Amino acid sequence: MIFHEIKVKYDRQTGEDNPGKVKETYLIDGAVSFADAENCLMDEIKPFIFGDCEVQNCKRSQFYDVFPNEGGAFWYKARVEMITVDGDKETRKSVAFLVQANMLDDAVFALKEALKSLDCEIISIAKTPIMDILHAVH
Repeated sequence: MIFHEIKVKYDRQTGEDNPGKVKETYLIDGAVSFADAENCLMDEIKPFIFGDCEVQNCKRSQFYDVFPNEGGAFWYKARVEMITVDGDKETRKSVAFLVQANMLDDAVFALKEALKSLDCEIISIAKTPIMDILHAVH
C-alpha cells in the first residue's frame, strides 16, 4: 500500500483564545499525485487553521499492510522480516506495517495476532507522529 505522507505546520487554536503553532503528519490514501494529497489534507484541516499554514514535506510511504483500530490513539510503525523457505534456502524480506493502538504493548499484541499465521519476526516497533490516515476522494 502506497500513501502520500505530508508534514504540515500551521497556527491552530490550542485552547481558549490561545493560538499556537503545531506540526502534524498525515497519511493520504488514494491520492493520484502530491497535489491531490495536499488538497485532500487542506480540505480536512482547513476548519482548524487559525493563521499561516505550510506544507513542510510530502513524500511517498509504503506499508505492507495497515491495521486500524478505531479506539487507538496512536500509530505505530513496525519493521517485520517475512521469512520464506525454499528447500534449504531461507529468504528474509523486511517490510513495514502500520498499527493503531493506545499503547506500545497493545500495538505489539495486535500485530502478533494479525501475523500469527505467517512465518515472520518483528524487528522493531515505534510510535510515529502520524495523526490520521485520510482518504482522497475522486
